[in-house]
Amino acid sequence: MRKIFFIIFTFSVFMFLACSSEEHKNDIAAAKAAKEYYDSLLAGNSAFFVRGMYLSDTIPDGYREELEANAKMFVARQNEEHHGIREIRILNCVNDTIHVGKTGQRVHAANAFLVFCFGDSLNEEVVVPMVEHKGRWLMR
Repeated sequence: MRKIFFIIFTFSVFMFLACSSEEHKNDIAAAKAAKEYYDSLLAGNSAFFVRGMYLSDTIPDGYREELEANAKMFVARQNEEHHGIREIRILNCVNDTIHVGKTGQRVHAANAFLVFCFGDSLNEEVVVPMVEHKGRWLMR
């Protein structure tokens, strides 16, 4: 009886660890994508940052240029006020699945929690809402 209990218990623990490991990989994927977009913005690639927004391919060119200009102004302001953003770190990421009505369609969403480490030694926690679209994590 003890052998059976031990085998069942060991199998249960193994399955729990295996399932939780896969879930953790999904969390990291959304957070890594958010970090990549912000890292590219800090490197001066505002076009890549804007392309990382959900449905950015459907907006008019004039509006896209405004978004890129706003992103550049954000970086310039952080440089003025905080001596720039030194580093971006991943703090946490919370995933969710949204079931859309009668269609049975599922939408994967996440909130990526990033920490901006400024040049003047301040840190700020930022939440980046993310959505998975065609297998790619995009900012909402």
